[in-house]
Amino acid sequence: MHVSHLSLADFRSYARVEVPLDPGVTVFVGPNGQGKTNLVEAVGYLATLGSHRVSSDAPLVRMGADRAVIRAAVVQGERQQLVELELNPGRANRARINRSSQVRPRDVLGIVRTVLFAPEDLALVKGDPGERRRFLDELITARSPRMAAVRSDYERVLKQRNTLLKSAAMARRHGGRGVDLSTLDVWDQHLGRVGAELLAQRLDLIATIAPLADKAYEQLAPGGGPVAFEYRSSVGGGLPGVHSREELYEQLLAALLDARKQEIERGVTLVGPHRDDLVLKLGQLPAKGYASHGESWSYALSLRLASYDLLRAEGNEPVLVLDDVFAELDVRRRERLAELVAPGEQVLVTAAVDDDVPIVLAGARFAVAGGEVSRA
Repeated sequence: MHVSHLSLADFRSYARVEVPLDPGVTVFVGPNGQGKTNLVEAVGYLATLGSHRVSSDAPLVRMGADRAVIRAAVVQGERQQLVELELNPGRANRARINRSSQVRPRDVLGIVRTVLFAPEDLALVKGDPGERRRFLDELITARSPRMAAVRSDYERVLKQRNTLLKSAAMARRHGGRGVDLSTLDVWDQHLGRVGAELLAQRLDLIATIAPLADKAYEQLAPGGGPVAFEYRSSVGGGLPGVHSREELYEQLLAALLDARKQEIERGVTLVGPHRDDLVLKLGQLPAKGYASHGESWSYALSLRLASYDLLRAEGNEPVLVLDDVFAELDVRRRERLAELVAPGEQVLVTAAVDDDVPIVLAGARFAVAGGEVSRA
């Protein structure tokens, strides 16, 4: 799978830009702040319905515009599709496939798949649990686009349950009339059901990707591992011996019941996948707090390489995006990473200077400057 043409309108710094793309390696070169990352960010948005740089859509719309449009021609084998997303901050986004009538934005998931390497990836190792949960959930959705609906349902139920708990907590603190909590059991069941599905998918992913990440780390930093994962659930421990969704559902319900008094006091849901963490281990120790800067980079890169290997093995090779990564790496890691990704069907690279890009990544070059993208 590869993107053969990218078109942007009022996206980030671009009023309008058209970029023809070929399979193989394409490098966007230009000084910082000229819009290189904006191009690959747009490709990534098509794959995930989100940005790797910001948490909302508003910064993606060019100043002075009220919407932005991302359009891409995507080739998979003999099939070509045109996918379009219209970003409308404060309103519902819109989507089209092959210029047909509008579809839901999440219906475009799976047409473009990406694995993105970026300086922000260091947060996977050194950052908060939310970074690792997002990594798991985005990869789950890349594997199975239907999980976008499950994630959306979970967030909706969680929001409704938190609203109820917050109202109860406020009433208790101010000595007012008690809030009717008779519906809390119903929300528990909804949260348990969708939470169990999300948990099951995460646990399956971890079991599948762990050996791939260990292999990737050995390729990047020979002799430096092994790497391993431990899933820490708010349900308790690492969920040992739990396999079926029904078992996960029952454990979630029991944990919610145990935590109910504390949740009512605090006004927030304390149990569920939104409170979990993926502990990344290097040897016998957690990487966070113990791994050096170089080891942390190698670990983060190994997670992305493992993601790429997994998606490729499942039949639809993703676009590899390396956003200003080589400037962050020493020469040894730079060369090793380049050798590993060079055979990809499509590899998009951004760099401030051409010399940052290893020779093995020879391919098309575009110069990016002053809002213009031109073939070098």
